[in-house]
Amino acid sequence: MNQPSKVYISLGSNQGDKFKNLQDAINLIFTKIGKVVIISKVYKSPALGFDGDEFLNICICIETELNPRKLLKELVSIEKSLGRVRTKKKVYESRIIDLDIIFFEGEVIDTKTLKIPHPEMQNRKFVLQPLNDIASKIKHPKFDKEVSFLLEECNDESVLSSTNIWLKNPSKQHNFTNYNYIAIEGNIGAGKTSLATKISHDFNAKLILERFADNPFLPKFYEEPQRYAFTLEMSFLADRYQQISDDLSQLDLFKDFIVSDYDVFKSLIFSKITLPEDEFKLYRKLFYLMYKDIAKPDLYVYLYQNTERLQENIKQRGRDYEKDIEDDYLEKINAGYLEFLKNQSEFNVKIIDISDKDFVKNREDYLGILDEICME
Repeated sequence: MNQPSKVYISLGSNQGDKFKNLQDAINLIFTKIGKVVIISKVYKSPALGFDGDEFLNICICIETELNPRKLLKELVSIEKSLGRVRTKKKVYESRIIDLDIIFFEGEVIDTKTLKIPHPEMQNRKFVLQPLNDIASKIKHPKFDKEVSFLLEECNDESVLSSTNIWLKNPSKQHNFTNYNYIAIEGNIGAGKTSLATKISHDFNAKLILERFADNPFLPKFYEEPQRYAFTLEMSFLADRYQQISDDLSQLDLFKDFIVSDYDVFKSLIFSKITLPEDEFKLYRKLFYLMYKDIAKPDLYVYLYQNTERLQENIKQRGRDYEKDIEDDYLEKINAGYLEFLKNQSEFNVKIIDISDKDFVKNREDYLGILDEICME
């Protein structure tokens, strides 16, 4: 999963319902491109370089996993969907919506179709003023000057005025304030780590990831399951108990809640499948001795994926010790989880079928899952 890049975009409109045009563009950027971090004030500015109605201009900061070229393609698509018709005239003209990339991290790109930073930004007060609202200390990577300084030395004599109407940030529509601790669970390859990581980043949550890669018995178990099953399950239980106890006890005043990519109860689900009956009975006694002392999640999200998709994901991530996992084993795990969840009365459980979704590559799928998680 790519690390999101911080990008600054200028938006302008001088045709039709200008406020609606800006809000619609922000909503589509959120849906198609990435998280909207902050929105500047809305400024009125005269048309520059041609006679036309005054513009409404803003700047926004977003975080996106798209590269600059894909970002530009999406922005042009959004402009088109909102009714903008680009002409080949080399003159300025009125437009329903105008979306320009100003900064993309600290990158400098100069091609025929894409220039970053925007080559005219330092000459345009309608860009610099709203950009200064949200990024006054950001340095221009070519000029090595802060935005606030570029605004001071800008020769554009246009008179801008701010409005008292603020645009809504669609990133705030998902509310996690009711939860202190969310556990994301699922079968092997369901995507629980990816989802927990994305949620932690987008909603300022403390992230707890299972340390499965450090377990020396896991590769051995996949080679000789009968020999190493009990040792593996006990080592997992001890490690999960230690990790979740430590992480939940350490308060982080700068985070809003906790999200993990596992719940300790998975130990009992897996052990029931992997252990013979007599060993499982012993294991279950030991499990409940530990489990009673562990904090339970406020929300338990189970990502259900069919076996075919699970196998595709497992092959794609390419872990040698997982390559021979059989369909039957995955189906038993799914059945074990669903049986457990069906009988839970103390948990707030949400089962989300993601068999036909790809929330890593498709942002709309990701937002759909957030909708289901936050739905009352």
